[in-house]
Amino acid sequence: MDLPRKPTQAHVSAAVILLALVSLATVDGRKPCPNSNCEEFPAINCRKYSAVLTEFGAVGDGVTSNTHAFRQAIEHLKPLAAAGGAQLFVPAGKWLTGSFNLTSHFTLFLHKDAQILASQDESEWPLVAILPSYGRGRDAPGGRFSSLIYGTNLTDVVITGNNGTIDGQGSYWWDKFHKNELNVTRPYLIEIMYSDQIQISNLTLVNSPSWFVHPIYSSNVIIQGLTILAPIDSPNTDGIDPDSCTNTRIEDCFIVSGDDCIAVKSGWDQYGIRFGMPTEHLLIRRLTCISPDSAGIALG
Repeated sequence: MDLPRKPTQAHVSAAVILLALVSLATVDGRKPCPNSNCEEFPAINCRKYSAVLTEFGAVGDGVTSNTHAFRQAIEHLKPLAAAGGAQLFVPAGKWLTGSFNLTSHFTLFLHKDAQILASQDESEWPLVAILPSYGRGRDAPGGRFSSLIYGTNLTDVVITGNNGTIDGQGSYWWDKFHKNELNVTRPYLIEIMYSDQIQISNLTLVNSPSWFVHPIYSSNVIIQGLTILAPIDSPNTDGIDPDSCTNTRIEDCFIVSGDDCIAVKSGWDQYGIRFGMPTEHLLIRRLTCISPDSAGIALG
């Protein structure tokens, strides 16, 4: 949200949001939810195959680019989806990388001392299409950069760990925003599109260039146990933005944000209305939020 609001510091034990295009239902077990047809999937699946990032030439010194290593590792594991799925383990170290895409039946697992650091080299951030429910870029009319961790048309994806860290190193992008130097929209930290059975859990996320976690046009999404941290004056650093999603559960998260801690969306203004894909069956509970100038939970 762009409009200033009065200071908000909220601890939300349970949130029930029912307004306009948003409705709620509790997710509980692998069975239909009361008064809906939503169901939960196994939270962290046991993958038949696994690999370690260093097997693909990655160097965890915080300086060497590992974009190729991440992309190569996931491409190597991709064919194993139908044979039981695969896990990519990120060991202790500082792993500098640009944007990379996930695959189905896949787990990205971070060691507790692993830090994924977002590259500030724009050549490592591909451009992706404008979101159809947004009609244009958020920061500029042109295109938008792919998120650091990105996926589209996926099934059964887990991004988790022992509270490892994903650092968006957002100051580079915030400076460009403040200087009005952006020709395309800043990347998000994690964006999953047109996907089903997604879990993002047990991680520390810091300093996203813009929004932190953006599931969009997706279903059966679990987001839990995240610590999300950004300076309170950082621009548009929403914590979690479920967007045109069905059956989403957000719980046990701690968020310090320069914008809304959670912003429930169904696209943007007239573009979202025209696209016509509401957010439905959303549960938010046990959220701790510090956002002095924006909302704990916002609609839009």
